[in-house]
This record gives sequence, structure tokens and C-alpha cells, in this order.
Amino acid sequence: MYSHGSESLIKQAREIQESELQKFYSRLVKLLQAKELSHETVDSLQRLHIILFATKFTRTLPVELQKRLLSLLSAPAEQIQVLSSAVLRETLPLSGQELNYNQENAAQLNSHAAALLLSRVRSNAFPLFNHVTLLSKKLVDWLRYASITQGGGASSGGFFTGPRLRQPMPVAELDGTVSGDFFTVLCVGQGFTEDQWMNVYSFSMLRHWLLTYHSVSTGSTTADTDDRSEVDGSVVSMVSATSSSSRLLPPKERLREKAFQYCQRLIEQSDRKTHRRIDAELQKACLVEAVGILDCVCVEDASLVYRTFPCIKALFGRLSSDLSFARVLLPIAQFYLNHGEMAAVDCESVWKVVFGRFPAELFNDAFLAHELLRFLRLNLESLQLRLPQYTRSFPNLLKFLAWNSPAVVDDFVDLLPSLVTTGTAVELLHTLLDLPCLSATLVLQHRSTCLPISDTGGRSLVSLDAFRNPSFRGLFLFLLRGEAGDTIDRLSTLHEQLAEAASWPRVVQCAQTVPVLLHIFFNTVVTVKRLKCSLQIHYNYNCLKPSLVMDQSHELVEFAGTTANVYNKEEMYTHVVWVLGEYLSVSCDSRCSVRLITSCFEALEAVLFEITSSTPPPGSPCPAPRVITTLMSALAKLASRSHDLIPRVSLFLSKLRSVTRCGSVTWCSDEEDLVAIVTRGEELWSLLKTPGVAQSVLTPSAHVTTPQWHKDTNVSMPLQMRALTSLTHSQ
Repeated sequence: MYSHGSESLIKQAREIQESELQKFYSRLVKLLQAKELSHETVDSLQRLHIILFATKFTRTLPVELQKRLLSLLSAPAEQIQVLSSAVLRETLPLSGQELNYNQENAAQLNSHAAALLLSRVRSNAFPLFNHVTLLSKKLVDWLRYASITQGGGASSGGFFTGPRLRQPMPVAELDGTVSGDFFTVLCVGQGFTEDQWMNVYSFSMLRHWLLTYHSVSTGSTTADTDDRSEVDGSVVSMVSATSSSSRLLPPKERLREKAFQYCQRLIEQSDRKTHRRIDAELQKACLVEAVGILDCVCVEDASLVYRTFPCIKALFGRLSSDLSFARVLLPIAQFYLNHGEMAAVDCESVWKVVFGRFPAELFNDAFLAHELLRFLRLNLESLQLRLPQYTRSFPNLLKFLAWNSPAVVDDFVDLLPSLVTTGTAVELLHTLLDLPCLSATLVLQHRSTCLPISDTGGRSLVSLDAFRNPSFRGLFLFLLRGEAGDTIDRLSTLHEQLAEAASWPRVVQCAQTVPVLLHIFFNTVVTVKRLKCSLQIHYNYNCLKPSLVMDQSHELVEFAGTTANVYNKEEMYTHVVWVLGEYLSVSCDSRCSVRLITSCFEALEAVLFEITSSTPPPGSPCPAPRVITTLMSALAKLASRSHDLIPRVSLFLSKLRSVTRCGSVTWCSDEEDLVAIVTRGEELWSLLKTPGVAQSVLTPSAHVTTPQWHKDTNVSMPLQMRALTSLTHSQ
């Protein structure tokens, strides 16, 4: 919320008329033409920034005013630089009014001009390569080649002596020792030079810039390889020239290399003993950023994974036993998740900390709860596919919800469906119902080790006595378990011991979230789990209601259109495809449309084409022949109901026959299976040559599939049966 004065200024800025604004522009241009900028000029720049910031749409400044503001980016007064950069970031650049920084005037590229460049590049507001490559080169020099002496100045030599120049001193490490390597954000001194401040600024924007740079094109491969430093001829460039292998890299790769070196140095510096608590917190913050940057460069260049992992692994080994570094361990976990498989490293110890110790021991840490749940939401798909520990750890993860329900309930609304599996559903339901009991138990656990718990009369609480009683200890330990296991049948005893906790604020808040979570739980079970259970191989398909296929058509088509399910959920996938081919028909449900049939056809067609034209994923077997033949049959059935699709499936079947004649294929290792697949394809291809026959065979009418000749009086068979019956039963 803004203060009353701020709201008034913003309101005035939004209501300013265009004519008044143009007069204000003209007056500001005149003020900027003066040799020295007055206080009125500064006030006017501040007012202009408020006007531009408060407007919903981005304005374009007059040409002359924008030129003046661009020139002020290199003004002597930093306040003017800040204001000019802030104003320009709120405006649209004019055609031809670009930031004209090049190799000759790159020295003027200070932090505020760099911030403007970054904002313009992100919005693609001007030709990228003039600026993207330049800024990347400057970042390399700021990060790696900042001076290693403290910023100095004149110091008094005493009352009777004149001023003398203080000799420049080298920067120091946080433990007080003289720094023996290049300058970083973790170096300290009495003062800092301009390039050292730019070093700090560059590090603060580095990860964001790497992500931005990775997503844009530099537009010129030839120019991109020209990596002559913009400070060639200086001491800096002579120092940088010692690393010839690095300097041969194009700017993008060179920036990654220097970012890698910088972050490795920060990790080494973070192991130094600090004298102040604030310095220790600075080390942790820099580690979080450094690991995040290393993750970025490894995502962009996989070859760096093998160079980075030893450093990350050693860092995890050093920090994993100290949970005060939890905020650092989460980025490390992200690195393991992104690159662990490629580097073939054992990640089990990482997930024991993340899913085990974090929720069990730090459930009352609000910051960690937010960061961990955010980590889970951002990586939900990878966690579900690759980490079975995730779903098994729901008793631990729910401790965050039990402790601070209002703050994290939105996160669990997103996460809860991913925790519902056939193996966890029953126990998860019990755990959700017992969530208020878990909340009360966490309160008892936390307060019993910190503060005494008693009622207003000073008497000890029954629940605390029960918590400390060995005979009830097993019940409380069950609630505090870390992984899914089983349920218990002594809940009534537990409820009796925790009865007085029903009025505790934390428990009340937790209880209020349970209905919401139960609603999500049952919705998940109905839409996903019932479908999975109903389509097992033991299911009698005659009992399946065709209307259910239409009701769940979106979910069924989405599941059948996911290629990974062919390899991961073969049994269920086969039956889903069969059901779609069998019941997605107007004869089964009048709601079925040609559009739906076409949508389903295209989903199945894409999967069949993918699995028969590529090698299976590493570690996965070839797709089962039954899956392939079921897909072909389903496509043929759907095409027989929408004849426009027949040429497409016929073309695929004919190609399949020609491909297999050339020899073995990568998607089927058994020759007999391949012959069976081809034979099935030829049968379907022959049927589809005559659409009318194909429809009667592949989509037969109801009187053919469910004959009732013994009840039909219009055919001769019932008459003959009745005659024979009367003869055999006659006296």
C-alpha cells in the first residue's frame, strides 16, 4: 500500500493532460541544455520518472529529450546517471536512437547504461548484436579482470603535515588474509574502485543475463567469433591475454567460461572463516547465486557438467550436515536434478536431505517451506518421473502444511494430485484426515524442546504428558514418520490424548484446510485413479459404459497421445487405446463428433509414427508388439467412421510394409513379432480398400455384436427349436 502522499502523486501523474506533458518535455529540454544541472533539473527528472512509471502504457519521448537523457548516462554525477537510466527504461526507443556503444566508447558503459542495455535487449527493442556481444565482452572484463587493489584517496598525515597519498593496499578475503586471486564480490577493503563496483554489479545480473543471452540470436556468426577485447592495449587486456585458450572462444562461450571460473572462486571463498555474522550470511547468499549460475551455464553447455560436478559434490559434502545452509542446499538439489543422470552420480544422499531432514527438522522455517515447495512445483514433472522418493515422502512434506496451513495451502493445492498414486492413495487419505493431529503433535514436539506448555492455570497439559509417555510414544512417532508405510488402528486413543488441542489456533487453521484438500484428493481419484483401475487387464470390457468414454474423452486422448506412456505404462496404455478405438463412435454415444474422432486419430497417429520411426529411449525396451497392433487397429476403426482419414492410415500401413522389407528395424527386435505386426497391417490395409466393408467389419452394428436369434420370431431357427422341444417333451 502506498502512503497518502504517494497515492496523490501517482494520481496526478496518471491524470496529466497530453498538452501539459508536451510543455513539461520542452521545459525539461531547456533545463538539460544548461552547462550545470540545477536542483530544478533533478526534481524535473524525478517527476518525469513518476509520470512514466505510473502510466499503464509505455510512452515515447521527443527525439531531443531522449538524446539528452542518453548523453546523461555518462554524466559525472551518479544521481543523474541513475535518473536518466530509470527514465529511459520506462520508454520506447525511437527508430535510430539506439545506444551507440561500440569498441571505441565502451569505457563509458557504466552500471546504469548496462542496466538500460539489458532491459532493451530483453524487449528486443533494437538490433541485438551491436549490443549483446558488447555487453557480454564487458561482463567478462568486469568479472574476471577488476583491479585487486583497494580504492584509495588522500589521507591526512597529521596536524603539522600536509596531505599525502595513501599507498594502494590489496583487497582482502573475509577472513582477513590478503587476496591472492582475482577480485570477487566476497573480497573486502576500505574502499572500492569503479571496476570493482562493476564487478559486483555484473555478478548480480549475471544469471539473468545468461538466461537472456541464451534466448536471443546474435545475428552474425562471423562477428561473434571476433573476440578482440574492447580494452585491447590496456593492462587489463595484457593480463587477460595470458589465457590464450579462453580468448579464442566466441563471446558467448567466453562469458560462460569466466562465469564458471568466478563461481568456482566464490565457492572456494565461502569456506573461509568470517569474523562477522553478516559476512557469513553474504557467503550463503553468494553460494545460492553461484550454484544457480553454474546450473545455467551447464544447461547451455553440457560439456561443463563434468567440470562442475566435482565442485558441486564437494560443496554438498561440506554443507549437508549443517542445516543452517538449507537455502544453499536447495540450488544444489536443483543442479543434481538437472544434471545428475548425465554425470551418472549417486543422488540418493541429496534427496534424503531434501525430502527427509528438511521437512522433519525445519518444518517451522517459513522461508525454507516457501523455497522447497516452490522447488517441488517447478520440477513436478521430473520429480514424478524420476524420483519415487517424492511420492513416498508425503508424510514429511505435509508437516509444512500442518505447521503453517494458511501460508502454504496454495502450494499443496498444486502438489496434492501428484502425490496420489495407487500405492499411496489409502494412506494419504488417512493422513489428510489426521492432519490436525499432526499439527498438534508438531506443536508439542516444538514447544517441549523450547518452552513449557501449560494451560492458563499453570497446569501441565494432558497432551504433553501423553507425548512424553513411552506407552503413547509409538502413536506420536507414527504421525511424525518420514515416509509412507502403513496406517494404524488406535486413532481413538490418539484423539483422546489430543482432545484439548482442538482449540489451539494452529490446529484450528490446519483443520480448516482439510475439506479443501479432501475435495482435491477425491477429484484426483475420480478422474485419474478410477480410470486406471477400471482399465486393468482383468476388467470385463462388456461392463464398460460407452458414455464413460465420452465423459472422459479429453483425459483418455491426452493419456493416449503421450508417447512416454507406451514405455512406462504399457498395460494401461494398451487398454486405453483399445477402448478409444472400440467406443469412440456415434453408434455408442450420440455426443461423439467427427471432430473428436479426428482429434483422437491425430493423437494416436503421432504416437504410432514416433515409436515406429525412432529408437526407444535409453534404458527402455522396444515397444510391445501388442501396443503397435492395438494402435493400428484403433486407427483403422476410427478411419472407418470418418472416411477422410482412410488415406492417412492406408499410407502409413503401406509404408510399414515397404520399410520392413528392407530388413530389421530398431523398434522391434524379434523377427516373429515383426512378421505378426506386418501381417496385421496388411489385413487392415486390405479392409480399408473397401470403406463400406471396413465399416461393417471394424465398426459392426449392435445386432451383429450382440445377437439374439433365440428370441427373434421372424427367423426359422426359433420355430425349429420350439418344434424339437415340443417333440422331446411330448408324452
